[in-house]
This record gives sequence, structure tokens and C-alpha cells, in this order.
Amino acid sequence: MPIQVLMPALSPTMEKGNLAKWLKKEGEAIKSGDVIAEIETDKATMEVEATDEGTLGKILIPEGTADVAVNTPIATILADGESAADLAKAPAPAPQPKAAESAAPAAAKAEAPAPRAAPSAPQAAAEPDPEVPAGTEMVTQTIREALRDAMAEEMRRDADVFVMGEEVAEYQGAYKVTQGLLQEFGAKRVIDTPITEHGFAGIGVGAAMTGLKPVVEFMTFNFAMQAIDQIINSAAKTLYMSGGQMGCSIVFRGPNGAAARVAAQHSQDYSSWYSNVPGLKVVAPFSAADYKGLLKAAIRDPNPVIFLENEVLYGHTGEVPKLDDFVIPIGKARIVRSGSHVTIISWSNGMTYALKAADELAKDGIEAEVIDLRTMRPMDTETIVNSVKKTGRAVTVEEGWAQSGVGAEIAARIMENAFDYLDAPVARVSGKDVPMPYAANLEKLALPSAAEVVEAAKAVCYR
Repeated sequence: MPIQVLMPALSPTMEKGNLAKWLKKEGEAIKSGDVIAEIETDKATMEVEATDEGTLGKILIPEGTADVAVNTPIATILADGESAADLAKAPAPAPQPKAAESAAPAAAKAEAPAPRAAPSAPQAAAEPDPEVPAGTEMVTQTIREALRDAMAEEMRRDADVFVMGEEVAEYQGAYKVTQGLLQEFGAKRVIDTPITEHGFAGIGVGAAMTGLKPVVEFMTFNFAMQAIDQIINSAAKTLYMSGGQMGCSIVFRGPNGAAARVAAQHSQDYSSWYSNVPGLKVVAPFSAADYKGLLKAAIRDPNPVIFLENEVLYGHTGEVPKLDDFVIPIGKARIVRSGSHVTIISWSNGMTYALKAADELAKDGIEAEVIDLRTMRPMDTETIVNSVKKTGRAVTVEEGWAQSGVGAEIAARIMENAFDYLDAPVARVSGKDVPMPYAANLEKLALPSAAEVVEAAKAVCYR
């Protein structure tokens, strides 16, 4: 049966793009991996690779077509032995829900946003959240909406809070996280910057030292390497070097780690880099509620906070408490699934693998306790140690590299505080020790998987 080639996405937030050029013609032979077309948006150009072998039977979307929706069939590939007469047999594309647009922040007394049709994070039999009073009404939001609302609420609460970064204002944010903020708060508090991370991070640090409260967005923390001197030598160390006389209340936020086919220079996980530095607090949430509550706490914190988001999670939905002022304390992990056989510790998108693995392990009679670390510095050692004392086994899960990783720090703390309770060595599941490949199949292999977490958990349980 003929195979349809669909319009791919350059990122999880992309909804449409332009089909710039066809590099293969109808009737040409195609091998898996051949580049058949180029697509582009206002931000990037990407090659479309064939994933199957055969003949390019029919081009459905001509080159030069603008605003082609993601997942629209753009061509048909005929397998060996098929002819043009078989084109009519091509399957109709499955209906694809269009990603929901984020609405602008509502006024302080506006109704909560309606649920969006977007992927939900893996669900689990979660422990009650101690930060949420029993009986609290919940609303469903995407993570980008939760982040936006957190900033909007804090900007309404405190006139010293402002947002700055590349494309945060006129373009409404590269990932639409700051959508509507410019319209509500104006250009003096929502500031588009030039493409110079070292420059605008330094301006933010200077503003914080004078008493303002900047929220500095990096388009990706990979670009923050340009600003790392400002973050560490200025923001993180000034309180100590000034003898406590000069603080720096600033939040550096943006996507960290792997996204989707953005290659090595846009995919690195910097969790372990920043969590190594005294003077910084480092946060990496997973759920929509945690994104909102922890960002509000970060903005109020008198210290510099590194707020690590995940691009893959921006469109995911979750329940957020409908409270006038929902704030989660920094430095407290959360048990999201109770268990008695093995403790699985993760954070950010690593929780996706951890929760899926816990579901699979339960089918084999292994009940995993899953801890969402949420904050890497300060680390909630107490919650981890108490869980390991109960289960006797531990597995850490991270998308970053194993060498000097956060998982290594967790393993060391378990050894120092719960060695006599361990029934097996602590196992680590991490990203592979290579720069992130561009090819989709290799990228998948470079990242952890739920299957690897299951294998590690069974290993420490001697199953």
C-alpha cells in the first residue's frame, strides 16, 4: 500500500511551515534517509528525509506552498511492485488535532481558562500534594499557560518584576510562553532584546542588584553559555563577595535539554552544570501545577534562580489549583507515586520515562515509588533517603549525561545517608555519552527510555 509522507514539525510548538523546495521528482527512486524536500519557518529550515524505500509516486503539495499544517500529507511513496494505479489506495490521514493557541492573560478577576486539547503528562496514583488544600478546585492548563499566568500574576503583584529576552514581546515568545504580556504590561516591563545573551543577561543582573526583579528568558539554555560569566561570577557570587550587602533577585528561565531534532548545539542538558554552583537555586519542574507554583516562588526569591523548562512539555496539560496565590516552596521534592519495592527519582521530562516505567513494572508485581525531585539545588535529600530506607533500592533517571550528573550526586547522598538500608547498588539511567545526533532515529537512541528504566529497576530488584 502506498505510504504517505506527512509535513513534519521543526519543534513541538510548530503548527505550520512553508514547503520551500522538492529535491526529488515524481518517479524517482528513493532510499531510506534520502532528503526529498526542504521546509522552513520564520526561524529555521529543515530537510525532510524519507523513512521508507520505493518511488516518489505523487507530490501532493507543490513547492513554494506557504502555511502547510503539520501532519498534512505532502507526498506519496510507492513501494516496490506498486504503480501509479495504486495511488488511490493510499490511506486517508488520521485526523490531527491542531495545537491550541494560548489565550492572552486574563485580568486578575477573569475566569480560569478552559481545558485545551493537548497531550497530557503520564498520570499516576499520586500522593496528595501538601501544597494544595483538600477540596481545591482545579483547572486544566498547558504548561506554557501555567508559566505565563505565573509571570502575569507576579507582575500584577509587584511592579518591580519585568520580563526580558529575545522575542518575548512583539512575537509573544519563541514558544508563546509570554503571550499577551506585552499587551497587558507594556514595553517597559516586557522587553525585546538583541541576540546577545551575554549583554542582556548582564543588564538583568545589574537591574537585580539595584532592586528590580528581572525574569530573563533564554531561547534555550544552550545559548546561555554566552552569558554564563554573568550568571555565575556576577549573579551567584555577589551576595557572598559583598558580605551580604548586595543581593540579586533574578530568574533565568527557558527550555533546557533535548527537544526534537535540533542537534547537539541546541539539545544539551545543563542541570548538573548549574546545580554545582553555590549561590544559585536550580529548579526543573514536570507538572503544570509545579511549573506555575515554583516559578512564582522563584520570582519572589531574593537569590538568583535557574528555572529549567522543557520544550517538549510546553504543550502538555495538567491540573493547576485555582487559588488566588498558589506558590510551591523551592527545595521540596514530591512523591507522585507510592511504592515499596524500588525508588525511582527523576525531574523535568525524565519523569515521563519514570512514570511509564512504573506502570510497566506494576504489571510484573513491582511497585515503584516515584519521586519528582523538582529542585536540584537545594536538593531534598530527606525525601529521597526516607524513600530508599523503605524500598532498599534506587534508580535515578535523567536526560543529561551520566558523567558528573545529577544522578551521580543523588547516588552519593544515598550512599552517605542510607548505605545500610540498600539491598542493591544505586542504578543510573541517563542520556548516552555522545553529543545529541540530528537524525531522529539516532536522537531516540541517545535519550533514555522507559524500557531502560524498567530494566534498571528489575536489575536492582534481582528480577
